[in-house]
Amino acid sequence: MSQVSGDYRRGTTTPIIDMKPIEFWAANKENVQPKQHRRRLPSETEISVENFQRDLYEEAPSSEPCLTDEEKLAKYQLGQIHIGLQYDVSTRVLVVKVIEAKDLPPPYCLDENKQDMAHSNPYCKVCLLPDQKNSQQTSVQRKTQNPSWSEYFMFEMPYSEVQMRTLEILIKDFDKYSRHCVIGQVYLPLSNINLIKGGHMWKALSPSTKERQDLGEILLSLNYLPGAGRLNIDVIKAKQLLQTDMIGGSDPFVKVTMVHFEKPIKTKKTSCKKNTIDPVFNESISFNVTPQQLENTSIVVSVWDYNTKSKDDFVGRIVIGKYGTGPHEFTHWNRMLNSQRSAVAQWHSLRSRQECDQVSPASIAVP
Repeated sequence: MSQVSGDYRRGTTTPIIDMKPIEFWAANKENVQPKQHRRRLPSETEISVENFQRDLYEEAPSSEPCLTDEEKLAKYQLGQIHIGLQYDVSTRVLVVKVIEAKDLPPPYCLDENKQDMAHSNPYCKVCLLPDQKNSQQTSVQRKTQNPSWSEYFMFEMPYSEVQMRTLEILIKDFDKYSRHCVIGQVYLPLSNINLIKGGHMWKALSPSTKERQDLGEILLSLNYLPGAGRLNIDVIKAKQLLQTDMIGGSDPFVKVTMVHFEKPIKTKKTSCKKNTIDPVFNESISFNVTPQQLENTSIVVSVWDYNTKSKDDFVGRIVIGKYGTGPHEFTHWNRMLNSQRSAVAQWHSLRSRQECDQVSPASIAVP
């Protein structure tokens, strides 16, 4: 990596774009994260119209494009972030380097009894819009308004596609009590940047355009065998779970509870996956339930983070069945009922306990 020019010193108030070529490929200088494995194509059972999120395919929101970085710094006073970009034609990989940030605002609107009000615990989420689901994130830097990461993120795609994407970086404050509020964001269209030449730049942060409660997603497969009176729930995997441990990542596991009307009948759980927010379980859980009972049955799926010395942390949940928590959950259940003896898989976005309790009596019944 080429040396950062003197314009990037901390005292500088004007963000300077330095598009000098940078060397991302010097493995003897810095460790580069391995390229992500190519995702397998989903089966037909995993694809349905209701799974597509319309907002992901709309044009990325613009954060007051008329404002320069200098004006954003003066108006919002949210600090700025130092990033590097380069596209390697031979491997068809865009490399994003999150280097550092400076002058982040101190925490606000948080419970001073639960959080150090003088310092943030910042980390970044990086994605290429409109694909928000395959975001990646940096480590958490403790108690600092001037974090340093120097972490690489790889995105494999053709150059023509990269030019149509917008780089989104969210800087979030790790705090399990506030569910990780957004400190600031950067939207950077890649169409006008010489990515093959590569370079690094400082970008001013803007306020978040929408408060997304990113608790993560879970892939479940449902299968009901009426002859055997058995309901099978395959917990396949989860991704981008909300991290509840600042150091060492998360140790997620899943609890699945069968509820008849509003009475919990039985709870089973998966194994615990260590140090990951993208766990792969591939575990099957079965319940005995007659066709008559199935009409009044709900399945509460809760994701937890295992702790050895304290109470496990709740991450998120969904409810499928009679008292489902939303249209996607009802759709998945109905697809299962219409495809008995055949497994039906679908991704679900996890919800907070409060959100689930507001719409599902089954969720209230499960602690």
